[in-house]
Amino acid sequence: MLDNPRSPRVRSVAKLAKRPARQETGLFLLEGPQAVSEALQFRPDLILELYATPTALERYTDIGAAATDAGLEIEFVTEQVLESMADTVTPQGFIAVAQQFPTSIKDIFAGEPQLVVILEEVRDPGNLGTIIRAADAAGADAVVLSGRTVDLYNPKVVRSTTGSLFHLPVAVGVELPAVLERARAAGLQTLAADIKGEDLLVARSEGVLARPTAWVFGNEARGLTDEHLELVDRAVTVPIYGRAESMNLATAASVCVFESAFAQHA
Repeated sequence: MLDNPRSPRVRSVAKLAKRPARQETGLFLLEGPQAVSEALQFRPDLILELYATPTALERYTDIGAAATDAGLEIEFVTEQVLESMADTVTPQGFIAVAQQFPTSIKDIFAGEPQLVVILEEVRDPGNLGTIIRAADAAGADAVVLSGRTVDLYNPKVVRSTTGSLFHLPVAVGVELPAVLERARAAGLQTLAADIKGEDLLVARSEGVLARPTAWVFGNEARGLTDEHLELVDRAVTVPIYGRAESMNLATAASVCVFESAFAQHA
């Protein structure tokens, strides 16, 4: 059992909470039973190290069984060691070190995607994770992170996806004009959600949401630039009927993506 919070091994795991260590190693952290369970179910090949407290393993016997099926050995650690490894203040008994696995933009558009989510300069980790989760729930084919969007493997992003990170392909490190060009070449219309756009209900009434679509969402504070808006086929805005001054990006993105999902599955 690992019981020294200051050991080199513990420190090397803890460093993955910071972007420089993730960039250098190509690894990232998984924390908690939900994330670890999803990784074991969908991408066990990515897990390189798996740590747990004895108490947590007694509670989540299914994780132990899944690890055994995947040929992974769980290393027991003390609560203090787990706290030293984790990014969260109160980790939930499990931590894994996994290999990063971004998908190439070429592969994302190689098939016939019907619904793709493109995020340009989304900076809040919680928003990014929530949008990936919503895209997964809506049956989107992929998510693309362009511009200076927050690191996909930021621990807060990973936690916010609640496992959806392992369910659909995500591409990173591309520029928005190149993504839009590939989307059009694959037969997708490009729609942007922006306050400068027309009412979303207009697009719904015209039936355009049923078409293969790439949705583009911009920065939380600034939205999309005028130059980027000129690159898309159409810009729409989610109407607000109450007294709210504005809508959270993740909420607006969820509405738009599900509007397309509803239309495509009708």
